[in-house]
Amino acid sequence: MPYYITREAQECAGYAVVSVYDNETKVHGCHLTRQAAIDQMVAMSQEEGIEPGGDLDQIEDTVEDDTEAGYMNDDDEEEAAANVVRLASAPKWVTFSGNQVTLDAAKTKASRTITGIAVPYNVTATVTDGTKVMFKQGSLPVDGRAPKLFMYHDASQPVGLVTERVDTADGMLFSAKVSKTAAGNDALELAKDGVIDSVSVGVNPTEYDMADDGTMIVTAGEWIELSLVPVPAFAGATITDVAASAVTLPGTNPSASSTQELSVVEAEKSVEIEAATPTAPIPAQPKRNFGMPTAGEYLAAYHIGGDVYRKVNDAFVEAAKARQSALQAAAGDTLTTDTPGLLPVPVLGPVFDELNYIRPVVAAVGARAMPDGGAQKTFIRPTWTTHPSVAAQTPELSGASATTPVIASNVVTKTTLAGQVTLSVQDIDFTSPGALEIILRDLVGQYMLASDNVAADAITAGATASGATWTVNQTDPSSLITALYGAAVNILTATNFMPDHVFVSPNVWELLGRQLDVDKRPIFPYAGAAGLMGVNAAGSANITQMNTYNPFGLNLVADRNFANNTLVVARGSAIEFYEQVKGVMSVEVPSTLGRTFSYYGYVATFIADSTQVQSIALN
Repeated sequence: MPYYITREAQECAGYAVVSVYDNETKVHGCHLTRQAAIDQMVAMSQEEGIEPGGDLDQIEDTVEDDTEAGYMNDDDEEEAAANVVRLASAPKWVTFSGNQVTLDAAKTKASRTITGIAVPYNVTATVTDGTKVMFKQGSLPVDGRAPKLFMYHDASQPVGLVTERVDTADGMLFSAKVSKTAAGNDALELAKDGVIDSVSVGVNPTEYDMADDGTMIVTAGEWIELSLVPVPAFAGATITDVAASAVTLPGTNPSASSTQELSVVEAEKSVEIEAATPTAPIPAQPKRNFGMPTAGEYLAAYHIGGDVYRKVNDAFVEAAKARQSALQAAAGDTLTTDTPGLLPVPVLGPVFDELNYIRPVVAAVGARAMPDGGAQKTFIRPTWTTHPSVAAQTPELSGASATTPVIASNVVTKTTLAGQVTLSVQDIDFTSPGALEIILRDLVGQYMLASDNVAADAITAGATASGATWTVNQTDPSSLITALYGAAVNILTATNFMPDHVFVSPNVWELLGRQLDVDKRPIFPYAGAAGLMGVNAAGSANITQMNTYNPFGLNLVADRNFANNTLVVARGSAIEFYEQVKGVMSVEVPSTLGRTFSYYGYVATFIADSTQVQSIALN
């Protein structure tokens, strides 16, 4: 039964090694590259003492075309197979597992590669500035200048280069080479430990459409960089494989731990093979016996279903049989109450999140990069104190208007936000789902909440009292209208700018939604409510989303970090938020068998003009 390579296997995103028997195709492995698939096909054929089948796609096309022409024969088919075998290059070690994509590392040098899904297609995500983005297939290039590999979208932390890009219907697959530097070593360790298990793309969209709900649908773009991150914008942008093996000497086997495999136990044997020029048959290896699956592995396989669950369940049955005593094997019927030790206890993960890690204020005003790459603890932000003047010259030859311009030198000081946690090695090694990944994800989320709180505090502290008051009356919106326009006219009079945002606390968000007119109709009706739009057109509301009101055209930003009764009308450009995310730092504590992790970053805020940030009192 020959083995073939093909790109038509539904189970694989790239190339597959398959066998065909009785018109049924069986997949033996999935690979990102054609060369890796050829190597496995050749080695498996050598092991069984048969000739490789070749490229199944080419053979089928040739058979179909030549059969119609009437001149296809066995020699043609053998030649098609031989052409593929000739492509096998110098010997390589290939670790074959059930991963969707795999990496191969040259036998004579270490492999420092990371493989995964850069971005899933047709999936909507919200990026850091609040924009909703969806990528379509073909939107990212697979050739041209290779994207650089960064940490946390920080150009000052490069760690490698994207070496391979494969465009599929589901998303853009990638393989990246990690540089042999201190930063590269840290990145590999964090990826191997599962601390950083996601990626995020840096793309400059060149062709896109805007959907009715405001989503940017990207159809073409410049792929600038790919960053390793603990939390991705797209849920499917994950690292599926990490290869960081040590140097392998001739005549030795590479370590099975050099490639990080899926947490679900695969119920197929994992074979290490050497693809080389045919010399002598490779002895068949004994069948691999799997141990009892853990509760987490069993539950994960149950959720995946299909062939994965069948294989894991078979492994469980085989392991249970292996543990039977002679008496148990001959005892006949057995109830589950008789074998509690053989039944996995499911732990349904991940841990339920009771907090939403969002940054409404930061998303509204935008996060700016620290000046000078963040090299200094403070920086200067200049603003006008006195502008030069221009006036009519009367009479002629009299002195022209002259006012000395004054520019203030405002010192902005950075704030360090950080959190840490120490885990025992037992927590890291034994828990399922892994405590390390769960806790670090939460640590990143807490950083997001804390940084948003800094931005919210800066707005309330830097706002100027407008002198307007909203006397809340549920059926009379006149006081609200007067207060909003009063704050707006203050901004217009002082700066010649118009406001574009209104920042509110949760209780003010509720009061705005409940505000009625004299006929008890909402002045900010739900956009889909029949018969309301056109009656009250001051704005629209949606109780399922905080920031969808647009009272009198203002972008409403509701944030729980604001104190009760906060109502601020502002021009967003006057509020500046600077940030430099440093990411995860870890250190081992051998004396206690622990490991301490911290996540930190630097933030700074600046209200460029307090007259453009007007607060309204509530009564």
